[in-house]
Amino acid sequence: MNVSDLKVIVTGAASGMGRHFALELAREGADVIACDIDGAGLADLAEASDGASGTLGTVRANVAVESDVVSMVQHATDKLGYINGLINNAGIFRDHLLVKVDKKTGTLKKLPLDLWQAVIDVDLTGPFLCTREVAAQMIENGVRPGVIIGISSISRHGNPGQSNYSAAKAGLVADTKLWAAELARYGIRTGAIAPGFVDTPILQAMRPEMLEKLLSGVPVRRLGTPQEIYQGIKFIVECDYFTGKVIEIDGGLTI
Repeated sequence: MNVSDLKVIVTGAASGMGRHFALELAREGADVIACDIDGAGLADLAEASDGASGTLGTVRANVAVESDVVSMVQHATDKLGYINGLINNAGIFRDHLLVKVDKKTGTLKKLPLDLWQAVIDVDLTGPFLCTREVAAQMIENGVRPGVIIGISSISRHGNPGQSNYSAAKAGLVADTKLWAAELARYGIRTGAIAPGFVDTPILQAMRPEMLEKLLSGVPVRRLGTPQEIYQGIKFIVECDYFTGKVIEIDGGLTI
Protein backbone atom coordinates (compact mmCIF):
# COMPACT_ATOMS: atom_id res chain seq x y z
CA MET A 1 0.00 0.00 0.00
CA ASN A 2 1.27 3.48 -0.82
CA VAL A 3 0.82 6.37 1.60
CA SER A 4 -1.02 8.24 -1.14
CA ASP A 5 -3.65 5.46 -1.16
CA LEU A 6 -4.54 5.98 2.49
CA LYS A 7 -7.84 7.27 3.80
CA VAL A 8 -6.77 7.39 7.40
CA ILE A 9 -7.80 8.51 10.87
CA VAL A 10 -5.08 9.93 13.13
CA THR A 11 -5.99 10.27 16.81
CA GLY A 12 -4.31 12.72 19.16
CA ALA A 13 -3.53 14.85 16.12
CA ALA A 14 -3.81 18.37 17.55
CA SER A 15 -0.23 18.53 18.84
CA GLY A 16 3.08 16.73 19.18
CA MET A 17 3.80 13.65 17.10
CA GLY A 18 0.16 13.23 16.06
CA ARG A 19 0.13 16.66 14.45
CA HIS A 20 3.30 15.81 12.54
CA PHE A 21 1.89 12.46 11.40
CA ALA A 22 -1.31 14.04 10.12
CA LEU A 23 0.50 16.77 8.21
CA GLU A 24 3.08 14.45 6.66
CA LEU A 25 0.44 11.95 5.57
CA ALA A 26 -1.60 14.71 3.93
CA ARG A 27 1.48 16.19 2.29
CA GLU A 28 2.28 12.78 0.79
CA GLY A 29 -1.20 12.50 -0.69
CA ALA A 30 -3.20 10.65 1.98
CA ASP A 31 -6.71 11.79 2.89
CA VAL A 32 -6.67 12.36 6.65
CA ILE A 33 -9.27 12.80 9.36
CA ALA A 34 -7.52 14.24 12.41
CA CYS A 35 -9.14 13.51 15.77
CA ASP A 36 -8.53 15.17 19.14
CA ILE A 37 -10.35 16.77 22.07
CA ASP A 38 -8.44 20.03 21.47
CA GLY A 39 -10.61 22.03 19.08
CA ALA A 40 -8.21 24.97 18.86
CA GLY A 41 -5.32 22.67 18.07
CA LEU A 42 -7.34 20.97 15.35
CA ALA A 43 -8.23 24.32 13.80
CA ASP A 44 -4.56 25.28 13.71
CA LEU A 45 -3.70 21.91 12.18
CA ALA A 46 -6.28 22.33 9.43
CA GLU A 47 -4.84 25.74 8.58
CA ALA A 48 -1.30 24.34 8.50
CA SER A 49 -2.36 21.67 6.00
CA ASP A 50 -3.17 24.16 3.25
CA GLY A 51 -1.38 23.18 0.07
CA ALA A 52 -1.10 19.49 0.95
CA SER A 53 -1.55 16.95 -1.84
CA GLY A 54 -4.17 15.08 0.18
CA THR A 55 -7.09 16.41 2.19
CA LEU A 56 -7.13 16.97 5.94
CA GLY A 57 -10.40 17.17 7.86
CA THR A 58 -10.85 17.35 11.61
CA VAL A 59 -13.28 16.03 14.19
CA ARG A 60 -13.43 16.54 17.95
CA ALA A 61 -13.74 13.29 19.87
CA ASN A 62 -12.58 11.66 23.08
CA VAL A 63 -11.16 8.24 22.20
CA ALA A 64 -12.01 6.99 25.70
CA VAL A 65 -15.75 7.54 25.11
CA GLU A 66 -17.43 4.81 23.07
CA SER A 67 -20.13 7.02 21.58
CA ASP A 68 -17.53 9.60 20.50
CA VAL A 69 -15.49 6.94 18.73
CA VAL A 70 -18.49 5.44 16.95
CA SER A 71 -19.54 8.90 15.73
CA MET A 72 -15.99 9.85 14.76
CA VAL A 73 -15.44 6.74 12.64
CA GLN A 74 -18.83 7.15 10.97
CA HIS A 75 -18.03 10.81 10.25
CA ALA A 76 -14.70 9.82 8.70
CA THR A 77 -16.34 7.11 6.60
CA ASP A 78 -19.04 9.49 5.37
CA LYS A 79 -16.49 12.19 4.61
CA LEU A 80 -13.94 10.04 2.77
CA GLY A 81 -16.17 7.29 1.40
CA TYR A 82 -14.27 4.58 3.24
CA ILE A 83 -11.42 4.16 5.72
CA ASN A 84 -8.42 1.93 5.11
CA GLY A 85 -6.03 3.21 7.78
CA LEU A 86 -5.83 4.16 11.45
CA ILE A 87 -3.03 5.65 13.55
CA ASN A 88 -3.78 5.12 17.25
CA ASN A 89 -1.65 7.97 18.56
CA ALA A 90 -3.78 9.62 21.27
CA GLY A 91 -2.25 9.22 24.71
CA ILE A 92 -1.78 10.83 28.09
CA PHE A 93 0.38 10.16 31.12
CA ARG A 94 -0.27 10.79 34.80
CA ASP A 95 2.93 9.72 36.52
CA HIS A 96 2.90 8.63 40.16
CA LEU A 97 4.80 5.97 42.09
CA LEU A 98 2.73 2.98 43.17
CA VAL A 99 3.46 3.85 46.81
CA LYS A 100 5.77 6.47 48.24
CA VAL A 101 6.70 7.67 51.73
CA ASP A 102 7.00 11.45 51.95
CA LYS A 103 10.45 12.16 53.40
CA LYS A 104 9.30 15.26 55.26
CA THR A 105 6.04 14.06 56.76
CA GLY A 106 6.43 10.30 56.72
CA THR A 107 3.01 10.07 55.03
CA LEU A 108 2.41 7.12 52.74
CA LYS A 109 1.11 8.19 49.33
CA LYS A 110 -0.53 5.76 46.91
CA LEU A 111 -1.13 5.88 43.19
CA PRO A 112 -4.75 7.10 43.04
CA LEU A 113 -7.19 4.89 41.16
CA ASP A 114 -8.43 7.84 39.11
CA LEU A 115 -4.90 8.45 37.74
CA TRP A 116 -4.56 4.77 36.88
CA GLN A 117 -7.94 4.69 35.17
CA ALA A 118 -7.49 7.94 33.23
CA VAL A 119 -4.39 6.61 31.48
CA ILE A 120 -5.83 3.15 30.86
CA ASP A 121 -8.98 4.73 29.40
CA VAL A 122 -7.16 6.89 26.84
CA ASP A 123 -4.04 4.85 26.11
CA LEU A 124 -5.52 1.34 26.00
CA THR A 125 -9.31 1.48 25.85
CA GLY A 126 -9.06 4.26 23.24
CA PRO A 127 -7.05 2.17 20.75
CA PHE A 128 -9.38 -0.79 21.39
CA LEU A 129 -12.47 1.27 20.58
CA CYS A 130 -10.93 2.94 17.54
CA THR A 131 -9.53 -0.31 16.16
CA ARG A 132 -12.82 -2.14 16.70
CA GLU A 133 -14.86 0.50 14.89
CA VAL A 134 -12.41 1.06 12.03
CA ALA A 135 -11.95 -2.68 11.47
CA ALA A 136 -15.74 -3.13 11.45
CA GLN A 137 -16.08 -0.40 8.82
CA MET A 138 -13.37 -1.97 6.67
CA ILE A 139 -15.01 -5.40 6.83
CA GLU A 140 -18.55 -4.13 6.27
CA ASN A 141 -17.46 -2.04 3.28
CA GLY A 142 -15.22 -4.75 1.81
CA VAL A 143 -12.14 -2.52 2.04
CA ARG A 144 -8.84 -4.28 1.26
CA PRO A 145 -6.07 -3.80 2.13
CA GLY A 146 -6.19 -2.00 5.47
CA VAL A 147 -3.57 -1.04 8.03
CA ILE A 148 -3.83 -0.13 11.73
CA ILE A 149 -0.83 1.28 13.63
CA GLY A 150 -0.52 1.89 17.35
CA ILE A 151 1.95 4.24 19.01
CA SER A 152 3.33 2.39 22.01
CA SER A 153 6.43 3.40 24.00
CA ILE A 154 9.68 2.02 25.34
CA SER A 155 7.96 2.45 28.72
CA ARG A 156 6.10 -0.75 27.95
CA HIS A 157 9.15 -2.52 29.42
CA GLY A 158 8.39 -0.79 32.73
CA ASN A 159 9.39 2.69 33.91
CA PRO A 160 9.36 3.84 37.55
CA GLY A 161 6.40 6.09 38.27
CA GLN A 162 4.48 4.87 35.24
CA SER A 163 2.53 1.80 36.35
CA ASN A 164 -0.50 3.02 34.41
CA TYR A 165 1.35 4.18 31.28
CA SER A 166 3.61 1.12 31.12
CA ALA A 167 0.64 -1.24 31.48
CA ALA A 168 -1.30 0.57 28.74
CA LYS A 169 1.60 0.66 26.28
CA ALA A 170 2.47 -3.00 26.91
CA GLY A 171 -1.17 -3.91 26.44
CA LEU A 172 -1.27 -2.05 23.13
CA VAL A 173 1.63 -4.15 21.81
CA ALA A 174 -0.06 -7.36 22.99
CA ASP A 175 -3.28 -6.34 21.24
CA THR A 176 -1.35 -5.42 18.10
CA LYS A 177 -0.12 -9.02 17.88
CA LEU A 178 -3.55 -10.43 18.69
CA TRP A 179 -5.36 -8.21 16.18
CA ALA A 180 -2.88 -9.14 13.46
CA ALA A 181 -3.92 -12.77 13.83
CA GLU A 182 -7.63 -12.00 14.02
CA LEU A 183 -7.80 -9.49 11.17
CA ALA A 184 -5.45 -10.99 8.60
CA ARG A 185 -8.32 -12.93 6.99
CA TYR A 186 -9.92 -9.58 6.15
CA GLY A 187 -6.79 -8.13 4.57
CA ILE A 188 -6.05 -5.88 7.56
CA ARG A 189 -2.49 -5.60 8.86
CA THR A 190 -1.44 -4.18 12.23
CA GLY A 191 1.78 -2.78 13.62
CA ALA A 192 3.11 -0.75 16.51
CA ILE A 193 5.93 1.71 17.04
CA ALA A 194 7.65 2.18 20.40
CA PRO A 195 9.39 5.57 20.41
CA GLY A 196 12.07 6.58 22.84
CA PHE A 197 12.52 10.21 23.87
CA VAL A 198 11.16 12.40 21.06
CA ASP A 199 11.55 16.16 20.59
CA THR A 200 8.01 17.32 21.38
CA PRO A 201 6.67 20.27 23.42
CA ILE A 202 6.57 18.10 26.58
CA LEU A 203 10.32 17.45 26.51
CA GLN A 204 11.12 20.93 25.25
CA ALA A 205 9.62 22.28 28.48
CA MET A 206 12.04 20.30 30.65
CA ARG A 207 14.85 22.03 32.51
CA PRO A 208 18.16 21.71 30.58
CA GLU A 209 19.85 19.75 33.36
CA MET A 210 16.96 17.28 33.52
CA LEU A 211 17.00 16.84 29.77
CA GLU A 212 20.75 16.24 29.84
CA LYS A 213 20.28 13.55 32.49
CA LEU A 214 17.56 11.98 30.37
CA LEU A 215 19.78 11.84 27.30
CA SER A 216 22.75 10.37 29.17
CA GLY A 217 21.22 6.91 28.82
CA VAL A 218 20.59 7.20 25.08
CA PRO A 219 23.49 5.77 23.03
CA VAL A 220 23.07 8.29 20.20
CA ARG A 221 22.94 11.11 22.81
CA ARG A 222 20.04 13.05 21.35
CA LEU A 223 16.28 13.18 21.14
CA GLY A 224 14.48 11.57 18.27
CA THR A 225 12.43 13.68 15.90
CA PRO A 226 8.75 13.28 14.99
CA GLN A 227 9.89 12.76 11.39
CA GLU A 228 11.98 9.76 12.43
CA ILE A 229 8.94 8.21 14.09
CA TYR A 230 6.86 9.01 10.99
CA GLN A 231 9.39 7.08 8.89
CA GLY A 232 8.44 4.02 10.95
CA ILE A 233 4.77 4.62 10.19
CA LYS A 234 5.53 4.95 6.49
CA PHE A 235 7.46 1.68 6.52
CA ILE A 236 4.58 -0.22 8.13
CA VAL A 237 2.08 1.28 5.67
CA GLU A 238 4.17 0.48 2.60
CA CYS A 239 5.54 -2.96 3.56
CA ASP A 240 2.64 -5.28 2.81
CA TYR A 241 4.45 -8.24 4.40
CA PHE A 242 4.68 -6.57 7.82
CA THR A 243 2.10 -7.30 10.50
CA GLY A 244 1.76 -7.98 14.20
CA LYS A 245 5.15 -6.58 15.26
CA VAL A 246 6.46 -3.58 17.16
CA ILE A 247 9.33 -1.40 15.91
CA GLU A 248 11.45 0.35 18.54
CA ILE A 249 12.76 3.74 17.40
CA ASP A 250 14.64 4.84 20.50
CA GLY A 251 18.22 5.79 19.67
CA GLY A 252 19.42 2.50 21.14
CA LEU A 253 17.93 3.15 24.59
CA THR A 254 16.65 -0.41 25.00
CA ILE A 255 19.82 -2.16 23.81
